[in-house]
Amino acid sequence: MFKIIKRGKKSSKGEVVEPPIPSSLPNASVDHASRIATSVVASQHVTLANATPDPSVVEVLPLLKEVALSERHVLFIRKLQICCVQFDFADTVKCARQKEIKRQTLAELIDLVQSSSCKMNEIMQEELVRMISLNLFRCLPPASHENTGSEGIDEEDDMYLDPSWPHLQLVYELLLRYVMSSEMDTKIAKRYLDHSFVLKLLDLFDSEDPREREYLKTILHRIYGKFMVHRPFIRNGINNVFYRFIFETERHNGIGELLEILGSVINGFALPMKEEHKLFLVRALIPLHKPKCVSVYHHQLSYCIAQFVEKDYRLADIVIRGLLKYWPVTNCGKEVLFLNELEEILEGTQPAEFQRCLVPLFKQLGRSINSPHFQSSPLYVCAMIELCQLKGGIELSNMLQKCQVGLSGKRLKLYGASKIKFTWYHDFDVFLECLEGVMQCSVIVAERALFLWNNEHIVDLIAQNRRAILPIIFEPLERNMYGHWNQAVHGLTSNVRRMFLEMDSELFEECEKDYNERAAGAICLVEQRELAWKKLEEAAALVK
Repeated sequence: MFKIIKRGKKSSKGEVVEPPIPSSLPNASVDHASRIATSVVASQHVTLANATPDPSVVEVLPLLKEVALSERHVLFIRKLQICCVQFDFADTVKCARQKEIKRQTLAELIDLVQSSSCKMNEIMQEELVRMISLNLFRCLPPASHENTGSEGIDEEDDMYLDPSWPHLQLVYELLLRYVMSSEMDTKIAKRYLDHSFVLKLLDLFDSEDPREREYLKTILHRIYGKFMVHRPFIRNGINNVFYRFIFETERHNGIGELLEILGSVINGFALPMKEEHKLFLVRALIPLHKPKCVSVYHHQLSYCIAQFVEKDYRLADIVIRGLLKYWPVTNCGKEVLFLNELEEILEGTQPAEFQRCLVPLFKQLGRSINSPHFQSSPLYVCAMIELCQLKGGIELSNMLQKCQVGLSGKRLKLYGASKIKFTWYHDFDVFLECLEGVMQCSVIVAERALFLWNNEHIVDLIAQNRRAILPIIFEPLERNMYGHWNQAVHGLTSNVRRMFLEMDSELFEECEKDYNERAAGAICLVEQRELAWKKLEEAAALVK
């Protein structure tokens, strides 16, 4: 039942704009040439359902605030109909006048919704959402990797900017203001911002334009907060995006934005945590460490993981074992990211959970401590290319492989490395000296692993479990002392050894004795093997 309000010159805030009684007359097109046309349209019930968008109907209409209250409904619907017309924004000249009219109409609708000068009835909300859907839900252009043939997401790729963004931004802003409006009745709005609408929004997160993804992130977060009935569906929809990304495509542009939404969602989880939330951690978040392009969204991912551990410290064991499952073997940059995340998780780990996972954890840390790899900077790569040019006979790819520099050809192109000429290096020895200085600026995997012993909480956990940890980690420490190529790693290793010695000198001596015995046994095995081969060679010489 609608409340009947007498028409006046000005409407107060919160007034309901009444739809007129439907008429059997055909729809009429509105032209700004005459204000009389407005009164004609006012006697008809115009909807987008029976209107076909046509560029010819994009005409200038009077402003909503300039017409009588009883006529605003029809004019509002007519403006929505104009906004449904699609244009080719790649061609800036074609239909320029119509595009400008549509832009001004969208801007007027944004002001109307934002100011809450009138409360939209159900018909107006339905047509508004339909117009927004027609403009936003579209086929995205081919991804850059489909055109270039690259294998995955590269964080150094040139940023793609959609030519239609000035138009799309207004539509997104209108949707955002509608969702944020205090005048919006969620009971009515949820009929149109339904599950199908949410799924289509999630599909748009694969857009390559970061501006569009930023709007989508804000809008979906607002919908999640305002429509409690949609919350489980939104979480399941995000899960499905993650599953397809992890196990099928390994290509998606909006993983970081979706994780930002989840970071806020996880922060609001009630305790005790539901089983479905724990399953989400195990089945979706932890496997997100697997893709090669994890560095693109790792910051947001590590925040979500840390939120789970802060909410329930008992999940630390599950998270650490999950990290170890997907621990990189040859990607040094990715390994440094894992070590950073591991330190953050260990800071929230309690002794009981630490004891459950310390054996596999410190076996992996032992391998990281002995790692000869380093994550190089772009300057170092450029220097290596110049070195190859100076040497002349050395293939660039072979040299980069020997130096453990795992950078894609696309990134090398970005840095302009293929065209760099260090003309001031006339002296080859001077160049090598500069190269050594750049090399020392690299982030070494072993160095990052040893930095864990600078964290007081982690050192306390290690001290409490030193009898189980030192026998595992002692051999990698000794190998570093006598075999690692980097001086900084030598110094850090010496500090860690001294730390263990101060914790428990007797245990340290026992481990040292066992290590020396194993080392002597290994030397004996080598000597026996060499002697056996020597005897075989002598026997073969006698046969000849």
